[in-house]
Amino acid sequence: MPKQTLAILPEIFVIHSLPDDATIPAEVFKAPVYFIGKTNEELSLVVPETIKINSDDKDSGWIALEVLGPLNLSMVGIMSQIGGVLAAAKVSIFVLSTFETDFFLVKQNDLETASTALIESGYKVQK
Repeated sequence: MPKQTLAILPEIFVIHSLPDDATIPAEVFKAPVYFIGKTNEELSLVVPETIKINSDDKDSGWIALEVLGPLNLSMVGIMSQIGGVLAAAKVSIFVLSTFETDFFLVKQNDLETASTALIESGYKVQK
């Protein structure tokens, strides 16, 4: 199977942690790309930095690399292979998935290292 192409999204993202019963601000739903994750202990929001949220904790400066798809849910090892390349390059990741694709978030200051490592491993990276 040929290696995937990853596209760098133009937004800079912030990962927020809120109480599990927090209300999601309406502006989140207007963002071009956002992610919501909820457990019994917390609510996590990944939103463009232009959306200001009063959260318990946050980590900013993330860039998303979208694995261009759609990917079939039966495909095996994509996250592991890409994650392995980035781990070998000592790039921390925050991974998100949708029904059709995966997103690898890397810190803004690691984007060049991540892109170079992926390209050297046979992936295509689109800016």
